[in-house]
Amino acid sequence: MTAMESQTIIKEYLAFLDNKAFPCVGAKAALARQHIKCMVADHMECPKDDLTILQFLYDFVDEYRNSNEIFHSAAIIFKAPALLNEAHFDELLWKRLQALADLDKRNYHHDQRVNADPSSAHFSFSLKEEAFFIIGMHPASSRKARQFKYPSLAFNPHDQFEKLKEADRYDAMKAVVRRRDIAYSGSVNPMLNDFGDSSEARQYSGRNYEDQWQCPLNSKHAKNEHHSAT
Repeated sequence: MTAMESQTIIKEYLAFLDNKAFPCVGAKAALARQHIKCMVADHMECPKDDLTILQFLYDFVDEYRNSNEIFHSAAIIFKAPALLNEAHFDELLWKRLQALADLDKRNYHHDQRVNADPSSAHFSFSLKEEAFFIIGMHPASSRKARQFKYPSLAFNPHDQFEKLKEADRYDAMKAVVRRRDIAYSGSVNPMLNDFGDSSEARQYSGRNYEDQWQCPLNSKHAKNEHHSAT
């Protein structure tokens, strides 16, 4: 894959977010501030790019922590496969997240502000001790707002949502996003829930899980006590 091919794919991703009707105003704010970092990888099922992806996300964490602004996002865009259904994407999403978590635990603990147990209502995925809320996108998604032409994972720092809450801006933004999502997709994502009400792992892939679904992620990070993010 040439640099030009990668840049073309990244431009398509940014244009997808820039669509006037796209519901997530947080993503639009990050885009307007040029705070969206993108990396193009090859096949989502293949581990060969995992170390490169991890370093890309570590660099993003450093940049986020050195910024005084909120609304930052990092996107991993995979060239393949041409996914056939949501179950396939869901399988590959957890496969890649497991691989990244296994590599990360060699040098870092889980972010102490959130829980490492994916069944916990206070769970959030963690890399370099920075918690992330992840949004999966792919062409077969049942959610229109996630129907990007390439399978993609958007990593959004959990801390920025806490900062919005501290500034009393979170609820207003959430209401706007959900209203826009109804207009764009015809309904609110049935998996959406607030942090602390149920595990956010159920929201990552965009798939509508059965009640008995259990997250396949097995965090091997050193056990630590959960401390609520403030």
